[in-house]
Amino acid sequence: MSNIKGQTNDTLIAICPLTFDRYMRIALSLARRNLGQTWPNPAVGALLVKDGQIIAQGWTARGGRPHAETEALGDAGDLAKGATLYVTLEPCTHHGKTPPCTDAIIKAGIARCVIACRDPNPLVNGKGIEQLRNAGIEVIEDVCKNEAAAINCGFFFVIEKKRPYVALKLATSRDGKIAGGEKRWITGEQARAYGHLLRSRHDAIATGIGTVLADDPLLTCRLPGLEDRSPVRVVFDRQERLPRDSQLAKTADTIPVWVMAQPLPEALAALAQKGITRLLVEAGQKLSTAFLLNGLIDRIYWFRAPIEIGEGGLSATSEAIDLAHWQRIDHITLQPDTLDILECSPA
Repeated sequence: MSNIKGQTNDTLIAICPLTFDRYMRIALSLARRNLGQTWPNPAVGALLVKDGQIIAQGWTARGGRPHAETEALGDAGDLAKGATLYVTLEPCTHHGKTPPCTDAIIKAGIARCVIACRDPNPLVNGKGIEQLRNAGIEVIEDVCKNEAAAINCGFFFVIEKKRPYVALKLATSRDGKIAGGEKRWITGEQARAYGHLLRSRHDAIATGIGTVLADDPLLTCRLPGLEDRSPVRVVFDRQERLPRDSQLAKTADTIPVWVMAQPLPEALAALAQKGITRLLVEAGQKLSTAFLLNGLIDRIYWFRAPIEIGEGGLSATSEAIDLAHWQRIDHITLQPDTLDILECSPA
């Protein structure tokens, strides 16, 4: 059951928390629509409900603006007066490139605002909620809080840890190998399609110069209909050896390529300063191991094919992954392969 704050007992009798959850889950689905496309801003969804009917919806546009709340309010027009606004993140109160969303909410005459989680940005954190309440708007917090926080884990990481949320993608044989002498696909079509979907949902994708020199990858999203959602390509290269005739260099005018020559922690801090909140690592053994040994991986997407390569293959990482430090949060069958999604366990 949702945690409802700041309400009288009479109000609690009249409101069913399950109704809040139902509408908020719709708002969460809206927030996911542009995940990977809104950086440096969070991906937010907003829903306006009046007399039991959804009257408008909005989500953060690509590039981070317009914000979800103003999109929904603009869609509703005068109908917004007296409505309930469901929003997946606390509305902003500060002037940036756009006016505060709280001002627009108050001006529209919203009666109630249901918020999934607070914005940890010091410019907002609790101030938006306070402003709405001071304007006489009923505010209900923490509805589907964990789900909302998961969507914007990268945004939260940049604020709290000064680096992006980092996911490592591994595609191996059943015995954990990534190569068997000849260059060939290990996983099947479904697994490869899911991998491209992951690319579309991250702000940036990273690899090492060794992989670039060996494989000349393109690192774009090539799912039909999502080709325009390719992430920024990042190459970790201390000696700046990226070939001018590589696929990455030749397509840099249309899809950015950033070369990072700093050590990993400094490079991630620099990416965060550039606005990157979610980074997907698709690399060879050396860089994957370096990320793991530095404690810089927060999630692993581990695709496994039902084959064994044996002693002739190369291990995915030069150090064994200690699964005691990881929690499996999902297991997906992608015939004929499987995908385990692991998250780093709290220390």
